[in-house]
Order: sequence, then structure tokens, then C-alpha cells
Amino acid sequence: MKGWATDQGVEGSMITFLGDTRSELTEALGVVLDHPGPMGVLGSPRCKRFSMFIDDGVIKTINIAAAENDPAGDDNPTVSLVDKMLADL
Repeated sequence: MKGWATDQGVEGSMITFLGDTRSELTEALGVVLDHPGPMGVLGSPRCKRFSMFIDDGVIKTINIAAAENDPAGDDNPTVSLVDKMLADL
């Protein structure tokens, strides 16, 4: 995650990148991507594409980019991008 933060230019900023190697948070949030389409390519359950704003340990906003015909949210990730998050704030 550190390499990704560095690549994105946010290392040392207020943004924190975290890994969920055992899918514990993914499962608790109910954002497991286990649709047969993506699973056929990825091989194992992953996390749906989402953005989340947490303030003092409380989830204020969660935006999940998924649709019935696009379970991975790849075709229209707009809901999980920065413009949507800024609008929510």
C-alpha cells in the first residue's frame, strides 16, 4: 500500500491507504465482489469498487460503484470517484 500511496502522490498526507488481506473489513461492510463474471477472471472474491468517508470512526458516506449488469463497477465508477465524494461533503 505504501508503494501505491507514493505512486499516487499522497504519502505523508491526510489520506491513508489500508489493505484488507483477509477480507475482514470487506465482509463486514458487505462489499464482497463475488459475482461469477468477475470471479471467472479474478479467481477469488475481491472488494467492490467503493469510496468511503469516515469522520472520527463513524462512516459518514459510502459510495459503491456496482450495478446488476456491472458488478465490478468498471463501466461506470463515477459514484466512487472524488467528484461524488466532494459533492457528498
